[in-house]
Amino acid sequence: VQLVEFGGGLVQAGGSLRLSCVGSGRALSSYHMGWFRQAPGKEREFVAVISWGSARTYYSDAVKARFTISRDNAKNTLYLQMNSLKPEDTAAYYCAARLREDELTQQPSDFPSWGRGTLVTVSS
Repeated sequence: VQLVEFGGGLVQAGGSLRLSCVGSGRALSSYHMGWFRQAPGKEREFVAVISWGSARTYYSDAVKARFTISRDNAKNTLYLQMNSLKPEDTAAYYCAARLREDELTQQPSDFPSWGRGTLVTVSS
């Protein structure tokens, strides 16, 4: 599966953005999906994951209650709604896919398919 992220940009602290990740080559319903981020000089970190049928979602403590992960399998699209953004949310955001036959995890190394990322910058 090929993944492409959209929706990054510059936003003021307290603002909102919605990221999208469009899949091609194979139906996203075959995959658990996740959002991860990487700030300059830091390791890639878990943001949120969603099971293939949307029954389960998990969030990092850093974004819980501010971000919402969702998906529309009919549109082959994954979303991340980000509210109450903070400067520390500044990072490149990546979507990733893991086959639904495998366990839903939060480790970047468990996801074999990745998009190229979209940059989110939050100004103070």
